[in-house]
Formats: sequence, C-alpha cells, structure tokens
Amino acid sequence: MLRRRVPYKLIPMHWSFPLFIFIGVFVVSLVGTRLILRVLRDRAILDHPNARSSHSTPTPKGGGIVVIPCIIAAWLITASGTEAFPITLIVAAAALGLAGLSWFDDLRELNPVWRLVAQALAVAMVLLSPYSTALFAEPFFGGLLPPGLDMVVAALLWVWFINLFNFMDGIDGLAGVEAACIGIGIAVVSAAAGLSGEFGVFGVAIAAAALGFLIWNWHPAKIFLGDIGSVPLGFLLGWLLLWLAANGQWPAAVILPLYYLADASITLLKRFVRGEKVWQAHRQHFYQQALAHGLSHDHVVRHVLFVDLVLVALAVAAARGWVGAALISAPVMVLWLLVYLGIPINAPPNEE
Repeated sequence: MLRRRVPYKLIPMHWSFPLFIFIGVFVVSLVGTRLILRVLRDRAILDHPNARSSHSTPTPKGGGIVVIPCIIAAWLITASGTEAFPITLIVAAAALGLAGLSWFDDLRELNPVWRLVAQALAVAMVLLSPYSTALFAEPFFGGLLPPGLDMVVAALLWVWFINLFNFMDGIDGLAGVEAACIGIGIAVVSAAAGLSGEFGVFGVAIAAAALGFLIWNWHPAKIFLGDIGSVPLGFLLGWLLLWLAANGQWPAAVILPLYYLADASITLLKRFVRGEKVWQAHRQHFYQQALAHGLSHDHVVRHVLFVDLVLVALAVAAARGWVGAALISAPVMVLWLLVYLGIPINAPPNEE
C-alpha cells in the first residue's frame, strides 16, 4: 500500500501579487522582445525558409532569450522566502541549462541524441531532488503504478512534452497562444482546486511572458522563439502539469495541453509507422496541413485559441468535480479541431 506523502504547504497571498507579476512580466517580455529583435536582425541570426518551413521570408529567431529569463525571474521572486524556493531554484537552473544548449542548437544544430540526453538529465535532476517530494501529495498516476515506475513514466512523459512543444512551434503565434492558455489554465485550476499559491502564480508568469512575446510573433511574425524558447518553455510547463497531476488534478493536467498532445502524438505515430525519421523537421502536423489547404496562420491559431479556452473551462470543471463530463468533452473538442485543420471546408485564401 502506498503511503500518502505530506503535501506542500501553500501560502496564501494577496490577489494583487499575481496581478503585479502579470503586468511586470508582460511589459518586460513585450519591450525586451522588441529590443532583442533588433539585435538578432543586425547580427543576421535568422530562420531561413526551406522546404519544411511555414514562413516565406528570413525571420529573426531567438525570442526565448527574453521570454525564458522573464519567467525564471518571476518564479524566483514569487518563491523567495517560501518552502518552494529550493526546488524552484533547481528547476530554474535546469531550464537555463536547456536554454543555453538550445541556443547552441539554434546556431549550429546539435545531434538529436545529445538534445535528448540533456533533456533527460534536466528532468532527472528535478525529479530526483529531495525537494520534489514535498510538493506532491499523491503519486503522479494516483497509485495505479508502483512508486518507481510512477516516477519513470512521469519522467518519460515530461521529456516527450518538452519535445512535442518544440515540434509544434511551427507557425506564427501558435506556441505563444498555447503557452498562455496552459499557463492561465494552471493558475485557474490551482485556485479552483484550493491549490492556489506560488505555483498558480508560476502559471500567470508563463502566460504573461507568452502574451508579451505574442505581440511580435502574431502573423506575420517579426520574430520566432527559436529552440532557446520552445524547449525550456516546454520544460517549465511540463513541470507545472506534473505538479497538478501529483496534487490530485491529473484530469486537468491531461486536458489543458490536449490539442498539442494529440496533434504531435498522432502525427509522430503516423510517421513512425511509415518508417520516416520522426526527429526530422516536416510539414505533416494538422496545423501545417491546414496551411497547405489554404488557411492562413492567424486563422488556424484563432481556432486553436478557441479550443484551448474551452479546454481551460473543462479543466476547471474537472477540478470542481465534473471529471467524467470534462474527460469526455475535451477529446471531442480536440477531435473536431484536428478534423477541421486536416480537412478545412471553405477555407479563406492563405495570405502568404
């Protein structure tokens, strides 16, 4: 029989603090992205179009140089002086390490094996830390798996989420919208489930940084996140989703990123079955099919935004006790979106 872990003690905070974090991070992300955009353009650090690209003109890449430090700084400020500070420091160090390696990958392209090794080490560094145990009131999978296997499966899913977040960062505005919706969803679910505290504010910080960046990344994008942004962003979001799952909110942890999980997993499974190299860039994701069928970037992202907002509402419903209805409705919404993107009807002309 599994012994119940001692839950992390959440510290109540005034409603103005999350608002302060949101405004501060949004402004820094917005202004900082504009400044780094100029630097990247002057130094010709550009993402050049190729056969697998969804853009048609060379575009600066590296917006994560601003987005990730914004989030990390907000997390450390939020956790300062609390029981969450040690583990937050470890997560921040791992995320910054992945950001540095990913920046090298942006500039010179690393072997995929080394990327996976680095991601696995970052995940292990966090999950094996003694400070992690205090955060989790329950096993990740509700006691369905033995403790050791529970940890291993959680680690594998976390590494997969890091990579799928990177894979899905393929058109203007998509990653920003997804990160903002998941971040807000984590914050709202935390509050609805009585888990509000530092980790709810962590979600607010991610949403604010993503929205500040989104101003410059909306179609037609003036800048891209780059791997330096998408890889550590997936790492940080994955950590928060695991935290939700291990504190009894596994339905919300599944529902919030469900569109990304479905699009990436189905596409990669199809490529694997066909014997294709799943780690290579391609244009077979559902959102990429939509572009090929004539939809524009912003049209696709607006539909993803609509479904993501519905998923946030369903995640909150699950946290309030409507678990069955939420777990049935969420896949239905995502399936509708995948069908629409894969076979768009009466698509408006693509502006590119």
